[in-house]
Amino acid sequence: MSSVYFQYSNGDFDYVTETKYEELKTEGGSLEWISFKQQFFNSTLLARGEKGFEDAVVETKAIMAPDKVKGMHAEAYIAMDGTSEEIFPMAFYFGPNHYQILKSQGHEMQQLVPLGWGIFGWVNRFVVIPVFNFLNQYISSFGLIILLLTLIIKAGLLPLVYKSHISTAKMRILKPEMDELKEKHGKDPQKFQAESMKLYRKAGVNPLGGCIPMLLQMPILFALFRFFPVSFELRQQAFLWAEDLSTYDSIWTFGYVPVIDFIYGDHVSLFTLLMTISTLIYTRLNNQISGMTGQMKWIGYLMPIVFLGFFNSFAAGLSYYYFLSNMITFGQQWVIRKFVDDDKIHAQIQENKKKPMKKSRFAERLESMTKQQQQAKQVGPKKRK
Repeated sequence: MSSVYFQYSNGDFDYVTETKYEELKTEGGSLEWISFKQQFFNSTLLARGEKGFEDAVVETKAIMAPDKVKGMHAEAYIAMDGTSEEIFPMAFYFGPNHYQILKSQGHEMQQLVPLGWGIFGWVNRFVVIPVFNFLNQYISSFGLIILLLTLIIKAGLLPLVYKSHISTAKMRILKPEMDELKEKHGKDPQKFQAESMKLYRKAGVNPLGGCIPMLLQMPILFALFRFFPVSFELRQQAFLWAEDLSTYDSIWTFGYVPVIDFIYGDHVSLFTLLMTISTLIYTRLNNQISGMTGQMKWIGYLMPIVFLGFFNSFAAGLSYYYFLSNMITFGQQWVIRKFVDDDKIHAQIQENKKKPMKKSRFAERLESMTKQQQQAKQVGPKKRK
């Protein structure tokens, strides 16, 4: 997370790639500021006047020393007339990569906090950070703040979770009829697809209904994935067995073991382990609800195990959040299943089947394409004869 960052006078922002050493010559105008940044602190030189730093060259390089991360170098020029009265105002900022503090400095310095691009950055700026800062005014324990933040997010997503559960329940109820269609038209994928869509329309079921709510949750998950490792507030904040929520929570450091060190690391992070176990349990429950079978079922079990090695060295705050999120989801599903009656859903589906079908434009186009493909299949062999 250590590199050289800089901003042009026109507002464009750039940096030297963090994962390799390289030299960059700035192009496209003067620079408003140049910053040497690491995970939680930065040293920044700012041009305060109308002119900026010209013809800048920035560089990162390796330093073979146990107490050094990397070397950083910047060289720039100031355009001067040579008169005795000319002034070039500058300022230094030495301080934390705290989003609100950097924003108050002006010059778009908050860009030094990598909150993610596009919608992920928006979620962090306008949802996660305001809620986090509000809770921090009244609560000193960051473990409790993350708990409340998780509860607020899960409460906001509850309608989506409910819709996803209902859609999954409908798909599970329709599974016997889908199996019949597969047995009947399994050798003709296009016919099977057309009949499946017909069944879904008659039953009033959206086959993507269970996926769309989950996809809408993804921006929040990815936003928090970027937020926790760079959150200055979590630095050196302890909770339970975790000594620092901004880094991994090792309960056992077993040292270097070939292959295992590359895949998993040299320690056991308990929050990550709890997150993985709870995700596997969630996957099992979800498979039971949806009736998932075959290859997709086992991929669902494999992914949490793969991510175990990745999250093992990540911020404990993030693993703690995912663990809490899973546990709250268990509670939500238990409550929803208490109020959702499969018999009523089945009766509703049967009633929908009796109603006249209304085809959407998309359904009409899909049906037309399927018919054309079937006709082409039938005509094709005759032409070859």
